Amino acid sequence: MAVSLREGRPVRGVEAIAERPDGTRIPFIPYPTPMRDAAGEIVGGINMLVDVSERKQAETQQRILLNELNHRVKNNMMMLKSLLSVAARTSQNSEARKTLDEASKRVATMAAAQRVLYDTPDASNFSAPLFLGAICETTKQVFPANVQLVCDADPIQLPNDIAMPLALILNELLVNAVKHGSAGKASNIIRVGIKQHGQKQVLTVEDEGSGFDLRAVRHSSSGLRLVEGLARQIGGILEVERDPSRCIVIFSQAPGENGFDVKNGNS
Repeated sequence: MAVSLREGRPVRGVEAIAERPDGTRIPFIPYPTPMRDAAGEIVGGINMLVDVSERKQAETQQRILLNELNHRVKNNMMMLKSLLSVAARTSQNSEARKTLDEASKRVATMAAAQRVLYDTPDASNFSAPLFLGAICETTKQVFPANVQLVCDADPIQLPNDIAMPLALILNELLVNAVKHGSAGKASNIIRVGIKQHGQKQVLTVEDEGSGFDLRAVRHSSSGLRLVEGLARQIGGILEVERDPSRCIVIFSQAPGENGFDVKNGNS
């Protein structure tokens, strides 16, 4: 109220704590408003105190439940990954081993994305640099020793609902880069980035291979078809460049937009 009377304005959006005579503390939101006479002079004020104890308790309980849910999802993903890995190692069928191994890697990537969501204090967004670092750290554990990952992300926030499809897209593109970019080479440097271009976000995975024609290999590569489907899910498109080989996923927090020129930064 003192601030409201001194500055001659209502004060809103402030939370305070009141202590009762018995020592208990109550969170409340004040609504101090100055009162003026016909000449516009402040002659007094009125204040309303709204007890928000129940709301604070509900918010705390909601955070506890959300943390518990995230923890259970993370544990279940790690257990599923372990089961798939064991099944892949013990299978007598080479095609089954390959399929189970790929599934295990995808689940591991999703678990890495889930860890980022679990650790972030924001309930609706995640950090692109933390996300990219977690995915790269997880995937490189199964890559050959000659593969080097260079990761770089702009300090941007992305909505939580695109985390899983984006993680799977990144996993597929990294696997493809390792498989084809280092063929016959002593080493392979793969550069991964998430950048902001105007209203668009751009994921790039570049390797030292010669690249490929997307139209020519689309029907024979289930991984690339998966990437295209997931890209559409987050309102994006997949583009491929050659010499050097570069896969580009252009997406937006507003699904349905595309046609962005990465080189020129124009629509």
